[in-house]
Amino acid sequence: MSQSFDVIVIGAGPGGYIAAIRAAQLGLKVACIDEWKNAEGQPAPGGTCTNVGCIPSKALLQSSEYFEHAALHFAEHGIALDNLEIDAARMVERKAAIVRQTNEGILFLFKKNKVAFFPGRGAFVKAAGGAYEISVDGTETLTAPNIIIATGSRPRALPGAPFDEEYILSNEGALNMQEVPETLGIIGSGVIGLELGSVWRRLGAQVDILEGLPVFLGAADEQIAKEAKKAFEKQELNIVLGAKVGSVEVQDGAVRVAYEDAAGEAHSLVVDKLIVSIGRVPNTEGLNADAVGLALGERGDIVVDAECRTNLPGVWAIGDVVRGPMLAHKAEEEGVAVAERIAGRHAHVDLALIPSVIYTSPEIAWVGKTEQQLKAENIPYRAGTFPFMANGRARAMGDTTGLVKILAHEKTDEILGVHIIGAMAGELIAEACTAMAFRASSEDIALICHAHPSLSESLREAALAVDGRALNF
Repeated sequence: MSQSFDVIVIGAGPGGYIAAIRAAQLGLKVACIDEWKNAEGQPAPGGTCTNVGCIPSKALLQSSEYFEHAALHFAEHGIALDNLEIDAARMVERKAAIVRQTNEGILFLFKKNKVAFFPGRGAFVKAAGGAYEISVDGTETLTAPNIIIATGSRPRALPGAPFDEEYILSNEGALNMQEVPETLGIIGSGVIGLELGSVWRRLGAQVDILEGLPVFLGAADEQIAKEAKKAFEKQELNIVLGAKVGSVEVQDGAVRVAYEDAAGEAHSLVVDKLIVSIGRVPNTEGLNADAVGLALGERGDIVVDAECRTNLPGVWAIGDVVRGPMLAHKAEEEGVAVAERIAGRHAHVDLALIPSVIYTSPEIAWVGKTEQQLKAENIPYRAGTFPFMANGRARAMGDTTGLVKILAHEKTDEILGVHIIGAMAGELIAEACTAMAFRASSEDIALICHAHPSLSESLREAALAVDGRALNF
């Protein structure tokens, strides 16, 4: 016998669980289905972000940053340490505990908001009578007129080199290494590659990154990307651009990668472990989309309109499984918006104002247009920059790497893009998002009093610099 709901959400990642909670808050009867389980076989809602992505990677980044500070920088503060060691297994254990806490927190929120949670894989059975039948592991049937698909994405493997999570690692395997490898190779210099490379480099691994593109961080502002590459190379991350990877073979307990550099010269990289981070693909396998005629795109994504509606009435899709950036906070915004629309309310998500953050050291964050985009689109602009080396709080912290850059329209002064590289960039970008959401000008930020000493003063100084009147540089 099937159970009936107003809304069924398939997937309990950041987009799915937030959509379920918001729909329940709006008075709808909601079910959420998710198949993720932890090592003990218990339900683990939260999706890739919580289980093998955003949350665990930040836990390891924090641990490795503490270790590096203790090893390299504590002496500057008069703190002396002897016989410093890293227990990688314990560090990974702490990460796992944080993941479990987050899983449990989501289950608590479901209970608090009266969301019915069903562990298992959700799949379409059929459409009937203005509603859809969804099976849970083929053993239970739920029905609802509104379905939200939030099944996320999975890592893309190299052709001919599947993940074994022992030698050839996805993000999941890279987050669970129990020992620090002597040598680590990474294919792909995107967010995942840089963050995980930073973790294990700080702990003592020799890290080589092979990037197929001829430019570094092509999605970022060019000036910021150059600053980042300089900082990473100073940290002894070896980054090879324009690398064409050939064969990948596991031999005698090591991984051998054959590749050509940008000049066409052949090379061989031999490493203890290899992380493959060449992007992610939408996770639509097992949905049984054909049973109801759900339209999929060429790359397996779900085709949606600007409001996340699919080709089927009452069926919506959000997050990594649809167009747009594969970011947890983007999925959350779409989840809230879709819940509001189902409840008959108006909602809006501006994909142009979704911030991007890379949690390396220095952190990198941006929102809006890059300088190269403005040039390509022939948009007149003025740029203002301010280096953290001129910021008092950054000097007191002992971390003056990087800068803040603001791009504003030459005629209207409206802020078109903000780009930051430096300490706490992921926190500082929030002010830029707020300003741009209200279509603020650089002068608006320049006129606002910022606390002193604070890193946020650098944003104000960059705004002042748009008009050529920075006060501290």
